[in-house]
Amino acid sequence: MVGIILASHGDFAEGILQSASMIFGEQENVKAVTLAPSEGPDDVKRKMQEAIASFDNQDEVLFLVDLWGGTPFNQANSLFEAHKDTWAIIAGMNLPMVIEAYAARLSMESAQKIAAQILPAAKDGVRAKPESLEPKKVEAASKVQPLKGSLPPGTVVGDGKIKLSLVRLDSRLLHGQVATTWAKSAGTDRIIVVSDDVSRDELRKNLIVQAAPPGVKANVIPIKKMIEIAKDPRFGNTHALLLFENVQDVVRVIEGGVKIEELNVGSMAHSVGKVVVNKVLSMGPEDVKAFEALKTKGVKFDVRKVPNDSSEKMDTLLKKAKEELAKA
Repeated sequence: MVGIILASHGDFAEGILQSASMIFGEQENVKAVTLAPSEGPDDVKRKMQEAIASFDNQDEVLFLVDLWGGTPFNQANSLFEAHKDTWAIIAGMNLPMVIEAYAARLSMESAQKIAAQILPAAKDGVRAKPESLEPKKVEAASKVQPLKGSLPPGTVVGDGKIKLSLVRLDSRLLHGQVATTWAKSAGTDRIIVVSDDVSRDELRKNLIVQAAPPGVKANVIPIKKMIEIAKDPRFGNTHALLLFENVQDVVRVIEGGVKIEELNVGSMAHSVGKVVVNKVLSMGPEDVKAFEALKTKGVKFDVRKVPNDSSEKMDTLLKKAKEELAKA
């Protein structure tokens, strides 16, 4: 796996390492190198060399530094000179850049290919509100099929069947981990939040649409619309990540004819009448009933907060939920 060094003046690199870990999970072969006010160039170079020595693969190293021409960059550059064919350096480090690098490592084994991959995400991550503050640019024609397309009803695109790259249960819906980690690992071009409640809330709808990562469209639709889309042949080239706020809605969608083979269970918020079954999942009696209904329909469960986590066993969690609910 490509080794990554995050380097900065002060504790910025340590902070961004922690932030990225919260979103993407803990990472191997990643080190933060910082330049303290009392330190000099040689100290930074020594720290970088020690970090590289700890990597499994020292032939492929990517440096993400805070400032072009600063001491962390200069010391990384001095080490880079002997590895020009395989190593890479990118300045202007930001959180989208780091997360994109983590995701790219899952499928790429070249530091330079990862460097080329993450530059667009780093630039697209710099955005402003209101949008009028951003410089005007010519928009490239979108390659993403619109949800409400101009194709006549009955038109068959591809094989006429929407591709469900990932179906996730997450009470937080579209947030950082989904927009970056899961969307990247699933290879989706559209995120669809399926919820009657959210589809009636204009504020939440707008926030979700605006939170979509670069190159991915986001939509919020009611359950009835999702059932219609699953049967609409115009969406044959769409690779969708479905997001559900509660497990009961997943049951309703399946009963409506949408084929879901596996459900990724990410988080379920705690509320009155629910019991805590792990750090991110809380269940009430109706939740347990719905999960058991999904089991009878042959749905498999992938209980993970982020892709790097190990999947927990749903049967164990349901057993704990029943025991805790019986005590309540």
